[in-house]
Amino acid sequence: MRKDRRILIKFLAAATVLGMAAMPLAQPAAAAEKVTVFAAASLKNALDAVNAAWQTEAGKETTVSYAASSALAKQIESGAPADVFISADLAWMDYVADKKLIKDGSRSNLLGNRIVLVTSKKDAGPVDIKEGFDLKGLLGEEKLAMGAVDSVPAGKYGKAALEKLGVWSSVEKNVAGAENVRAALLLVSKGEAPYGIVYQTDAAAEKDVTIAGTFPEDSHPPIVYPIAITAESKNPDTAAYVDFVKSPKAAALFEGQGFTIVK
Repeated sequence: MRKDRRILIKFLAAATVLGMAAMPLAQPAAAAEKVTVFAAASLKNALDAVNAAWQTEAGKETTVSYAASSALAKQIESGAPADVFISADLAWMDYVADKKLIKDGSRSNLLGNRIVLVTSKKDAGPVDIKEGFDLKGLLGEEKLAMGAVDSVPAGKYGKAALEKLGVWSSVEKNVAGAENVRAALLLVSKGEAPYGIVYQTDAAAEKDVTIAGTFPEDSHPPIVYPIAITAESKNPDTAAYVDFVKSPKAAALFEGQGFTIVK
């Protein structure tokens, strides 16, 4: 009898172990999804600093794609997954807004900037940028690096300024159009073009170029960087991230890189 009881106890113990093994293991809480940001290439240094501060303060992470605003807008139109879009001009934000690709009420103007003439020539003197200034004489037969003037915001601002100052027709054939403003900056920093037109903030981020002159603000449309949440964003952290980007703490980081805050 006792032997039968011992066999029964062993059987129940084995069954308990097997039952526990069959139970699903507790799963760890799912990791928070990173906020995906599509941002103009000229924002890289400043936005990297802002995102690092966001991670420290909120414990959240971001994934950022930097490129020309035109390319990013087209990617959003094609269904690329993004939570936030920060454009370097109003036109490309208008483009996605017209196609109902951003959330109503989420758009606002964030930053301002300036465009400048940069050079890598160590012996280059300052350039007085005014109506009719001799940019062609500075270039000779060499290239003028700019963002693509038909799509990249920095290129469009640069062309508008040169047209307003009456010198576009003399240098149009010298223009080396780049896929974004950072690519134009690279052409100058590597000595592949003696001069280029980029944002003031880009020039500050590159030690191998010097600002030769600053374009008058009235020579081109105002440079405004708008921000918006995409219509397809489902990330619960997106709104809090945008609030942080618009916060005084982020503003100080943007201003430290040469941007102005749009009030």
